Parts: sequence; C-alpha cells; structure tokens
Amino acid sequence: MANTKPLMAQSSGTDPASAAVASGLRTLDTEAAGIAAISAALQGPLGEAFTATVELIRNAKGRVIVTGLGKSGHVARKIAATLASTGTPAFFVHAAEASHGDLGMITPDDVIIALSWSGEQPEMKNLVNYSSRFAIPMIAVTSSAASSLGAAARIVLELPKAREACPHNLAPTTSSLMQAAIGDALAIALLEGRGFTALEFASFHPGGKLGAMLKFVRDIMHTGDAIPVKSLGARMSDALVEMSTKGFGCVCIVDAKGEIAGIITDGDLRRHMRPDLMTASVDEVMTRNPRTILPGMLATEMLETINSSKPAVTVLIVAEGKKPVGIVHVHDVLRAGVT
Repeated sequence: MANTKPLMAQSSGTDPASAAVASGLRTLDTEAAGIAAISAALQGPLGEAFTATVELIRNAKGRVIVTGLGKSGHVARKIAATLASTGTPAFFVHAAEASHGDLGMITPDDVIIALSWSGEQPEMKNLVNYSSRFAIPMIAVTSSAASSLGAAARIVLELPKAREACPHNLAPTTSSLMQAAIGDALAIALLEGRGFTALEFASFHPGGKLGAMLKFVRDIMHTGDAIPVKSLGARMSDALVEMSTKGFGCVCIVDAKGEIAGIITDGDLRRHMRPDLMTASVDEVMTRNPRTILPGMLATEMLETINSSKPAVTVLIVAEGKKPVGIVHVHDVLRAGVT
C-alpha cells in the first residue's frame, strides 16, 4: 500500500527558528552600525550642519515642511508628526503631489526639510525650484552632499553611507532608520532648546495612552460633598460614619478656618483601637500634617508619590493652600489609564 501519511519537510540541518533569529540579529547589528555612524559624524562635520539646522528652524516665522518620496516619504511623514507633537509646527508634503498644487501649502516664512538618500529623485525638481524661486530655506537630508538635492540646499545634513540590512544592499532599511534617527535628534534638540515642558506636551496629546499619562490630578479627583471631612473636636463615631459613607477609607480633619489639621485612616483606627474609641475625639486619633498634593500635579507624579510613600498610602487629599479641594484614590488613577 502507498504511504498515506503527509510528507514531512526534510531536515536541512538548520533549525528554522535559529535561522530567523540569526537573520534578525544581523539586521539589528547592521542598523545599529548605521546609528553609531551618525553619532560619530555628529561629533565631527555633521555637528556644525546640525546646529545650523536647529537655529534655522528655531528662528523661522513659519512652519517646517517635511518632504520625501518612497520610504523617505514615509519617514518624512513621521518626522513631521514628531516635530509637531514636540512644539515645532510642522506638516508633511508629498514631493510628487507638490507639483500638482500642493506647493501652495508652502509659504516664504517656512523651512523645508527634504529627505532623499541618493539626493537624485527627479520628482523633487519642481519643489526644489520653488524653494529657490521664493528663497525658502531648504535642508537636505541625504547621503550625498554633492547630489542635485544637496547642491540646491542651504544646509546639508549629510548622513554617513551605510550598508542596508537587506542582503542585497537594496531595500531601504538602515538608511530609513538613520533618517528617522536624525529627525528625532532634531525634534528633541528643538524641544530642549525652547524648554518645552511636559505640561505643553500634554496639550498636544489629550488622547490615548499618552493622554492618560498626562492627565492632571484635577481631572480625576473627587470634589465637593464627595470629600470625607470632619471638624476638630468631632467624635470618632461621627468620623467613622463619614469614612464609611464616602468610601475612601479616610477622613480629612479641618480646623475652624476649614484648613487641614490632620487625617484619620484605617491604619489610625487600628493603632488606636480601644473600648472607648467611638467616644474619643478625632483630635486624639488623627495623624497631623498629612501629605497632600496639588490639583495641578500630573497624575503620573501622584502615582509615583503613592508608590514611594512609607508607610504605604492608597489615597491622598488634594489641597490648595491649606484647604482640601479634592481627594484621589489610587484606583482613580488606574481607571484613568495611568500606569
């Protein structure tokens, strides 16, 4: 009878999984060499051009127009997004579409960053001519300063020539990564140069995980009647009812001016457990000078405060001056997506 079992692949002596990992490692090593080459170049000739680029963009009255074709176009789109999100107004213009009306998006006050590894893309000719005609400064990101694009640019960020990770040295891999890296370096240099803060960053990133991480305490705190509060001199029985009703496991104790005098937590109850606890005054049980936070604190900072507190805390009073304006539980932070 004929063998009906499925044919099994013949072993070639090489584990496919190991071969895939080896290939991946070669790719990463090759691309890492490209990044290392940029780092070395920045400490040499590329550094002067990089500094000039940062100054040109910082002093521009308009926006940064980032352009490119093919893989360089995809990288250019990412660079524009990174610049815009870190405080440098920027957008992407497709180099080919520019010749069909999109040149009208570029003004004399703008700065153009043009990406082309070879610097010899004919589709960029009209955009280059437009830049020259209206004296719009152009920065070329290329591996050849002697190329047509390099010759037309005011500043050339000449990236070191590097081997592509592709075994045929053809598919843009290392080169694309190097373009993206120099774009990131520019964005961060501009960010740091203008003192762009986390608060400014938050205004550009209200959504997604970044938006959650950049929420303020005021955005998630409980306010008004939700805050468990009792006055100095109150009986512990009343404080316990307040703690149980509001559900935060604590009660804020305030003085006659409404200013924070102390806090009573579940831990305080355990430490002062005795037969007459319910008839005792809150003054006897509370912890004085409790830790508070400001409503303008980032939720991520609050989470760090909670995690670093000793003894551990799960809830914090939010105060303006010495008066309580809110309360936040660690669960509120987690529900907001801050981790």
